[in-house]
Amino acid sequence: MGVTVILAGLFLYLFFRNVKTGQYDDIYTPSVRMLFDDELVKKPSKKENKKTDANKTE
Repeated sequence: MGVTVILAGLFLYLFFRNVKTGQYDDIYTPSVRMLFDDELVKKPSKKENKKTDANKTE
């Protein structure tokens, strides 16, 4: 049982050390996300805004 606790503590220590040093930082996704931002956020065009504004006033 003592060996298990020591191993678990060692793995926990290594995990926190790696997180602190940036081992698990995602450096790939932000560069790809900028290519698909337009598809994720669909903004209505000016024509669509005018149509919806006209419908709201009626």
